[in-house]
Amino acid sequence: MEKLSLRELTGEQRRQFIDTQQVYEAWLSAEAERMRRFAGSMRWVERNGADYLLRKIRQAETSLGLRSQETEKAFAAFSEGRDLNKDLLAGLSARLDGLAKVNVAMGLGRVPAIAARILRRCAETNLLGKQLLVVGTNSLFAYEALAGVQISSGLVATGDIDLLFDSRRRISFVTSEKISQSGLIGILRKVDKSFRPLQPRAFRATNRDGYLVDLIRPQARNVLGDRSPASITSIADDLEGAPIDGLQWLINAPKTDGIAIDERGYPVKIPTIDPRVFALHKAWLARRPDRSAVKASRDREQSEAAALIAEQYLKLPMDEDEEYLAAFPAALREARSTLAPHNPPGLSEDAPIEPDW
Repeated sequence: MEKLSLRELTGEQRRQFIDTQQVYEAWLSAEAERMRRFAGSMRWVERNGADYLLRKIRQAETSLGLRSQETEKAFAAFSEGRDLNKDLLAGLSARLDGLAKVNVAMGLGRVPAIAARILRRCAETNLLGKQLLVVGTNSLFAYEALAGVQISSGLVATGDIDLLFDSRRRISFVTSEKISQSGLIGILRKVDKSFRPLQPRAFRATNRDGYLVDLIRPQARNVLGDRSPASITSIADDLEGAPIDGLQWLINAPKTDGIAIDERGYPVKIPTIDPRVFALHKAWLARRPDRSAVKASRDREQSEAAALIAEQYLKLPMDEDEEYLAAFPAALREARSTLAPHNPPGLSEDAPIEPDW
């Protein structure tokens, strides 16, 4: 097994990383305001000799009343506010475009560009962090970002992304409107038109480059009596989550997120599970008798990486007698004993209006 090592970001890299995260958070805030306050349009319409102010959002248009001081103010506030928001988004987008080039030059780009684009599209529909969570190898990018380190091994190399579907959470009306006609497969095709399910109602989609997207969900205790939704929509060719044993622990686990940088230098938010749960789950997977030797070895290494980041950098306790671990099933608590003591090994310093992501 390859010796685990982490590379801490240099002072300059940290400064650049923080600048990028702050600008991105400002962009997300401005974009959220655009969607909340300035979505759609307003217009004056003459009817029966009187002017009415109409507000249109998507296909629905409603009247805000006759022309009056109040409706005049509402129209002016909408128009001026939208212009200010538009200008703010343009400035922040240009700033992110400039930061992206520097991020690449400084070696900060980590997340595969296609994975980042998929996550941003999922975030636009409000699915990400609610019905969908990132699990598997891509979670390590979030942990790296939170700790200010880079895992300097092949542990983060991946040609797929795993999305964990939490069917317990109801999809909001707004989200439902956005995905009801296209589903998750439609979101993927907005990123790359070549994405196709491997078969009807499959859990996996692939594009022409062989990049894989897997939709997975917890396996029910009573498989025959499972009535939980298997997919986000009822569209015929949408993805259907594959039921997998052990994922119920991840669904119920504490959550976290990190803003990482993709290969092109642009930031992306990655909602995922607590790194301690990731470490325990990977250690549990590595011990399963039906796990292939190759996958088990990688599981152990990824478990060690997440545990090291959790304990040494994020100061999250993982001792067996901690109250935190007591809340988890015995199978996961037992897997903790397989993790090596986490003394830091091999640490070193080494070098609409939206950005062009």
